[in-house]
Amino acid sequence: MFKQLGVLGCGLMGGSFALALKRAGLVKKVVGYSKSPSTTERAKKLGVIDVAADSALQAVAGCDIVLMAVPVAASEAMFSAIRHLIEPGLLLMDVGSTKRDVVAAARRTLKERVDSFVPAHPVAGKELAGVGNADAALYSGCQVILTPLAQTPIELVQKATDVWSAIGAQVLRMTPENHDAAFAAVSHLPHLLAFAYVSAVTNQTAGRDFVGLAGPGFRDFTRIAASDPLVWRDVLLANRDEILRQSQRFRHALDAIEHVIRGGNAEALEDLVRKASDARAGWQMNAPKPASGR
Repeated sequence: MFKQLGVLGCGLMGGSFALALKRAGLVKKVVGYSKSPSTTERAKKLGVIDVAADSALQAVAGCDIVLMAVPVAASEAMFSAIRHLIEPGLLLMDVGSTKRDVVAAARRTLKERVDSFVPAHPVAGKELAGVGNADAALYSGCQVILTPLAQTPIELVQKATDVWSAIGAQVLRMTPENHDAAFAAVSHLPHLLAFAYVSAVTNQTAGRDFVGLAGPGFRDFTRIAASDPLVWRDVLLANRDEILRQSQRFRHALDAIEHVIRGGNAEALEDLVRKASDARAGWQMNAPKPASGR
C-alpha cells in the first residue's frame, strides 16, 4: 500500500487513477492539484481526492507515488515545479500519449532525479473529459505502456507494473522511440485522418446533407474527430516526425488503391481488399504480451 498519492491534474485520467487506487485499497491518502482551483475543489467534493493542494509542489510533499496527468506540452513546466521534492524511492509517472518529448523534458529538468520517473501511457479514456467523469474502472482491462529509462531502478519499474496491474490494466514495456512510432501509426494518424475527412466532407456545399445520410460506420470513424482540440494539437505537434512518416505511408497505399480503381481492375481491387481483411484478422493473434520482468 502507498502512504500518499499526489495527483497533478485532477481531470478524467488523474481522477480515475485516484479512484482506482482507493477502490483497490492501495493508498491511504490522496492529495490533488490542478491549475484551476475550482477543479481541485470539485475533485475533493466528489471524493476523488482527500486534500486540495494550492501548488504542485505542495501536492507532492510527503508522497511516495505521484501521477502527473497534464497535457504533454505542460510536462516540462510541471517537472520543474516539483523537482525539488522528487526523492529516491518515490514513484513518479505520467499519462501522456507521446513519450520521447516527455522523457526529454524529464531529463532536462529533473536531471539526477530522473531515476524516479517511469513514463506511462494508459490507453484509455472517454469522450467526456473532466473530473466529473472520473471512473474507478477506467483502467480495468486497458493496456498501459511503460517506457522506463535505462537507469531507472528495476524495483521502481516493477512497482509501476504492479500498481497498474492491481487496478486491472495489462502492462507492456517499450522504448520511448518504439512507443511513439507505434502510436503514430495506430492512434495519431487515425485522428489526423478523421480530422481531415470531416473537414473534407463538411466543407462541401451539400456536406451536411451527406452526413445526414451516413450510417454507423461513418459515425464510428468520425467519432474521434470530436476529441479535445487542445490535447490533439499538442500530441500531433509533439510526435510530428513519426506522424508525417505514417502519413506518407498512407498516401502511398491510397495512391495504389486509386490507381487500381482508375484502371477498373476488379480482380486487383478485390485482392487489395482481401489482403486488408486478412491482415485485420491476424492482428489479434499477434497482440503484444504483458510485461513480467524488466
